[in-house]
Amino acid sequence: MATYDPFRDLDRIASTLFDTRRGPRRMPMDLYRDGDHYVLNADLPGIDPGSVDIDVDGQLLTIRAERTVGAADGVKWITRERETASFLRQLNLGQGIDTDAITATYNNGVLTVTIPVSEKAKPRKVEVVAEGSAPTLAAHESEPQPIDQ
Repeated sequence: MATYDPFRDLDRIASTLFDTRRGPRRMPMDLYRDGDHYVLNADLPGIDPGSVDIDVDGQLLTIRAERTVGAADGVKWITRERETASFLRQLNLGQGIDTDAITATYNNGVLTVTIPVSEKAKPRKVEVVAEGSAPTLAAHESEPQPIDQ
């Protein structure tokens, strides 16, 4: 059985009273490039995958998620620190992203969004053609033709 700690309760009450983050919370994330796509990993522990909403509007990627904590009837709470919360993150994707091919998965509390680079933005080789090897046009003179009037 847990022992009563009045300082823990005081700390919880103070953080509740002085918590200015009443709006959507930011989710911690990592973003890196792996070859021809970017990978975004965002921590969303305790989130129902059905509550995750990912939108792309032009070059703006928006991730929203909700965490709901079920209320059990007839229980006596000893402590309740896990709050219902909403999370929001917006990223400007910039140019060179294939927004139609963005995919997302959710596994063990981590949302992974794969953002492919568009074909036009991928590095490519440009072939250099030597001037001497380029095809030439041959021109020849012909007899002038009379113009009918």
